[in-house]
Amino acid sequence: MARLPYPDPAALPAEIRDTLAQLPVQLNVFRMLAHATTLFRPWLRLGTAILNELELDPKLRELAILAVAQETDCAYEWGQHVPLARLVGVGEEQIQAIERGEVENPCFGARERIVLLATQAWLRQARLSDEIWTNLASQLSPRQVIELCLVVGFYSMLARVLESAEVDLDAPFAQTFVSQR
Repeated sequence: MARLPYPDPAALPAEIRDTLAQLPVQLNVFRMLAHATTLFRPWLRLGTAILNELELDPKLRELAILAVAQETDCAYEWGQHVPLARLVGVGEEQIQAIERGEVENPCFGARERIVLLATQAWLRQARLSDEIWTNLASQLSPRQVIELCLVVGFYSMLARVLESAEVDLDAPFAQTFVSQR
């Protein structure tokens, strides 16, 4: 059970209520974050952009999100993003390796491995080592490096809200919001 009550939609500002009503699926994460009335819509726009508008390969994005979920022990993110990861080509062996924290498992290619190592490093300290940074920059464009950093930051922030508020798990929504390119 969540540590905070989900807001009564009738008590929310009209623009937040309308935004919630227009979402294709009603998830507890949205309901909980609606408490932050000034931040909810910008947060939703950023999350939608992350899932649909990045140059970063969706498979790399989902690998990073799963690594965030594993490192932060965030069951909500894990439950929502495993189906998305499968949709964009992440294999079962890779999902299981991330679940075990094995980011250097041979089931990952060089690009996947450096994305996972960078994600893990960002979660443990803010600055990447020169070695990880150089390897990451050799595998991704400058835009993709920054997008990856923003993905990790966004989902790390979200994991902290979800875990602190103990947001109730939802059934996975899979492809409702996500472009597979």
